[in-house]
Amino acid sequence: MKLDPVIPFEPILTDKTPQGDHWISQIKWDGVRMLAYYDGTNTRLVNRRLNDRTLQYPEFLSLAQYCSASSFILDGELIAFDEKKPSFHEIMKRDRLRKQQSIAAAIAEVPVTYMVFDLLYLNGSWVTSESLRRRQALLNQVIKPNDKVQPVENFPGGDALFELMKAHGMEGIVAKNLDSSYAVNGKDARWLKRKLNQDLYAAIGGVTYRGDTVNALLLGVYAQDSFIYIGHSGTGKLTGAQWQELTRKVQPFIVPRSPFANIPERHEEATWVRPQFVVKVQFLEWTPGKTMRHSSIQSMMETMVPTECTIDQATT
Repeated sequence: MKLDPVIPFEPILTDKTPQGDHWISQIKWDGVRMLAYYDGTNTRLVNRRLNDRTLQYPEFLSLAQYCSASSFILDGELIAFDEKKPSFHEIMKRDRLRKQQSIAAAIAEVPVTYMVFDLLYLNGSWVTSESLRRRQALLNQVIKPNDKVQPVENFPGGDALFELMKAHGMEGIVAKNLDSSYAVNGKDARWLKRKLNQDLYAAIGGVTYRGDTVNALLLGVYAQDSFIYIGHSGTGKLTGAQWQELTRKVQPFIVPRSPFANIPERHEEATWVRPQFVVKVQFLEWTPGKTMRHSSIQSMMETMVPTECTIDQATT
């Protein structure tokens, strides 16, 4: 049976950890959501936006090394570490690669781990209608942990895990109802994410310069047909070379008027840009004026288009 890629189930935001014996919590990894498909013949890795990433991560194509099932769909997160913890910036070094030679070299330079937390399909049958408790039991029967593939651990005490994540500067936690089924292309309170910082994808609508190089971005998201300014950021994980590359890339898209429906901060010193480029940005909270406080750029998102940057990210 040919396994067509599906959009995975997503958690929604919460500010409180749910309580009860039917709830478990897991670490929220700062990585790339990835589903692994094996139909008995062909293997594919596909992200949550249905983009194929099989070529980018060839070390996960030897299925016998980590799963004994004759066919399956695994759900999990690909992560890469900086000096001490998972880093979205690091995994993007792998995810954006397209040339075979670069990918082969990066396997050693940026090692990746697949943290597997769910099972959708097993040995010719869908198991999404089964409870999470049952799906995890099936997963543990077929997964073969190694240095590249690990099952995600359950923790009964969500509040304690959240405090531990805070102490280590991690992303947060995901709480899951053990009695819940898996809704393909769903998003509801069966899974809840509690985050230490917020993040979203935003499109660049303006830039400022230091000398001849871009040094900060004016960012926006789409609300229906309007492009809304949500803040600016000049800090984060972009390297000097990446700022220089962005300076070159925005040049053809400079426009005379602001693309934003509202009036941005720092608009007097801004150079306006037609929304063309997307970044992932992390921030502490929303200000009363609905802009990001203490924002930090995590990565350029070269495979995303601006219209994917929507206002509903702020509420789910």
